[in-house]
Amino acid sequence: MPCTCQFLLIFAAEIELAFVSWSRYNKLEYGTYIFILIDGSTKTYKYRVPIGSCRIQEVKFMFKRLKCDINAVFDRDPAADNLLEVILAYSGLHALLFHRFSHWLYSKGLRTIPRLISQLSRFLTGIEIHPGAEIGCGFFIDHGMGVVIGETTEIGDNVTLYQGVTLGGTGKERGKRHPTIGNNVVIGAGAKVLGSIKIGDDAKIGAGSVVLKDVEENSTVVGIPGRVVTRDGRRVHPERDLEHADLPDPIRDKLRELEADFSKLKKEILTSDSFEDVG
Repeated sequence: MPCTCQFLLIFAAEIELAFVSWSRYNKLEYGTYIFILIDGSTKTYKYRVPIGSCRIQEVKFMFKRLKCDINAVFDRDPAADNLLEVILAYSGLHALLFHRFSHWLYSKGLRTIPRLISQLSRFLTGIEIHPGAEIGCGFFIDHGMGVVIGETTEIGDNVTLYQGVTLGGTGKERGKRHPTIGNNVVIGAGAKVLGSIKIGDDAKIGAGSVVLKDVEENSTVVGIPGRVVTRDGRRVHPERDLEHADLPDPIRDKLRELEADFSKLKKEILTSDSFEDVG
């Protein structure tokens, strides 16, 4: 079948480009790989091969970032006991490691192989991160199942996501269509942050919220649709920063108001009935 043949040609070309990228490091080279598909159309791949010193710097940065990601687990999860447990048993860290590698290949101009790696990661961890997403240091996904991060998502340093979070796009537009997350942001379980919006530094998104608009820094957002409930109103103690269950709940507050009104009305009715009995 033509589709199968096209896939095999693309896959073979990307393997060759990956080999070129790993082997030629003595000088800076720019190249283009073009081949003809079964239907007569052409497919073009552009690749860049870094010089040897840049390769060494890449490896050093990779290990530095890996250390930062592992430290993030110990800093934010009190259940983490030892390094071996974190490396073997934390699906969020596994998904992040898969992503680091697939994103590196993606940045070299490869497309199919990184996507296959991301799909393998989703199968093994339940977390889907597009290879094109840019993620900073100290990123932590707690529990992780159901997390989805789109292609043009940009995530800063020291960001924490809980299970079921979606950083997605809206519509079918191309280009930048996913959110930009600042530094030190906490996004609670099941929250949806959609569209090309910006979440400021030190912001908190409450569990189950749906955020469709920009959020300023040091703000707390809850509800559907998400609305800001605190902004520089009070300084949250650092050790409580991860307590995403301890955020303001407007639905709970409204129910309490209704309960108070009901009690007041019930009291008035009982008082009225007692006067009628006396009459």
